[in-house]
Amino acid sequence: MEWADGKRRCRWARARNELYVAYHDLEWGVPEHDDRRLFELLILEGFQAGLSWECVLMRREGFRQAFDGFDAERVALYGPEKLRQLMEDARIIRNRLKIEAAPVNARAFLGIRREYGSFDAWLWGHTGGAVVYERGLTRSALSDAVSRELRRRGMKFVGSTTIYAYLQAVGVINSHEEGCFLAREARGGEIHSI
Repeated sequence: MEWADGKRRCRWARARNELYVAYHDLEWGVPEHDDRRLFELLILEGFQAGLSWECVLMRREGFRQAFDGFDAERVALYGPEKLRQLMEDARIIRNRLKIEAAPVNARAFLGIRREYGSFDAWLWGHTGGAVVYERGLTRSALSDAVSRELRRRGMKFVGSTTIYAYLQAVGVINSHEEGCFLAREARGGEIHSI
């Protein structure tokens, strides 16, 4: 596909949605190490399960406002009244089970952070800090392992396919398609699975 700016992108990027293109160009596959952003994307990927990422992305600002800026400590304390408010909030995807999972997942997230010093240290520890380069998959041994551990800790909406998408979103896995201006092959010290 030809783009007005002359750059070639992954096929899934939608030229008609500037927000989606910006997400592709500036966020997806970029290694993320900030715990708040890691928590935000974990929650959003859970809401994406069964939907398109574009659907979630278009509501991202509403989610940020409704979920207190994705402050895991605040989300972990959500009780019945806050959950009821979220169910009535038209800015977000109002799926009761996904909304109820957010404080559960926040508590597990904080537990990992307490144990490892940061969620970032735990997550990136699965690859020794290296980026995995692979394409054409929707799950892998890595996403299976991360998913299994998160479920063991009580998290919900963290199946292997959802976690694979999460790992791509936070840059643990780089899956930019061949020909995309952001595609890279592995270099020394990086895991290569393309």
